[in-house]
Amino acid sequence: MTVKSAKTLVMKFGGTSVGSAQAMGQAAEIIKQARPEWERMVVVTSAISGATNALLDSATHAAKGDLQPLLDTEKSLLANHGKIADEQITDPTLRAQVKQDVAHLITAFGNLCRAIAVLGEASPRALDAVASLGERLSVRVLAAVCESHGVAAKYVESTQLVITNASFQNAHPDFGATTLATRSILNPLLDAGIVPIVTGFIGATPEGVVTTLGRGGSDYSAAILGAVLPADDVWIWTDVDGVMTADPRMVPEARTLPEISYGEIAELAYYGAKVLHPKTVRPVVEAGIGLRICNTFNPSHPGTRLVANTKNGKPVQSERIIKAVTAIRKQRLVTIEGRGMLGVPGVAARAFAAVASTGTSVPLITQASSEQSICFAVPSESVEAVLTALARIFSAELADRDIDRVWATEDVSIITVVGTGTRNTPGVAGHIFSKLGQINVNVLAIAHGSSDVSVSLVVESVDDEKSVRALHELIVSTARTD
Repeated sequence: MTVKSAKTLVMKFGGTSVGSAQAMGQAAEIIKQARPEWERMVVVTSAISGATNALLDSATHAAKGDLQPLLDTEKSLLANHGKIADEQITDPTLRAQVKQDVAHLITAFGNLCRAIAVLGEASPRALDAVASLGERLSVRVLAAVCESHGVAAKYVESTQLVITNASFQNAHPDFGATTLATRSILNPLLDAGIVPIVTGFIGATPEGVVTTLGRGGSDYSAAILGAVLPADDVWIWTDVDGVMTADPRMVPEARTLPEISYGEIAELAYYGAKVLHPKTVRPVVEAGIGLRICNTFNPSHPGTRLVANTKNGKPVQSERIIKAVTAIRKQRLVTIEGRGMLGVPGVAARAFAAVASTGTSVPLITQASSEQSICFAVPSESVEAVLTALARIFSAELADRDIDRVWATEDVSIITVVGTGTRNTPGVAGHIFSKLGQINVNVLAIAHGSSDVSVSLVVESVDDEKSVRALHELIVSTARTD
């Protein structure tokens, strides 16, 4: 007789899902309702909505000698977490303990910011220590709220679980060390029927120094823990009904996708969709576990289920060639151009090395076949640093006129059309550009590389909303007929 092993679920709740007393109570109730089906459950929580921004803003101002934002943040954090505790934690002793723990953490935050004010500098390491306070506060409150809803729970700081390198503010996990630490700490709790409530977003170096995984990294935390336990499923609880066909603020008729492939969601997450952190996909794909995105405030909705890109070794064919349309705003196109670039090896390598030296990510690249120009997009706030770095690396070529100029456009938007059929279905690109032509939108740049699930194009920032709305219409008109 084969004994079926207990199923394991990792749930993650975002900032709005724990951002008020009512929301945190709802999250605890969702956890309680899922317990009968899932014997082993781990919950990852974000900071309450707005907390991380307030924490980092306080630290930034403290470095300039301005402590007023710190005083305001201390008061608001104490009041907001205290209100949740008062309304949702029924046991007076537990409530008092949680409020005391919250007060101690806020005091530690204040001391850290005052030290930053004395130094006049907020280092990446110090900022990670500050940013981690949001999750460290919320995890204590949520664990106690779960207890009040009849769920045996214990808070666990992921500094004990997620072991990372020392790349502060964007740390990379050591999956081997993380697997050993996570299993040794969480498995005894799970075996005892306790739900660990774990801080998202943060980890620690092998020496125990706090790091963070990048903004929005709680999704990534859930994927990491799901992969290393391993879990059977990871559920991301947010404030929308799953992955939508477009931003409903741009396209009111946008609707939820019941299914989307891992490749499609990876493109959407990278190109502006805020529903999932871009790094979340890889750990769950490699571990072969399920992923679902659902709405804390509409828990009966099935949400969006992520499915494999292939089945029996063949690409999965969706009923829709185009699944979704998304936009990244506040980008600039940087162009390096000059007739002296023709046939000269290493120009692109040097250019992107210069960009990398500024810590800037490049979401889109295009190059003319004549090799006389290279064009790529960077975030608007990074463009001055990028132009300076390029001018320095190509100073000799600019002086000799081998490179005529390095320049940047005004703000533009990257529009990305996502769907598994965008590469292999004849006529899709024609539909896209015909649609934009009909509404008099000029396409400034195009990228359609090795990915078979997306086409990206650049338009003037004033044209982004009407472009998204027009391309969204293709989701219906490009349905498969085979």
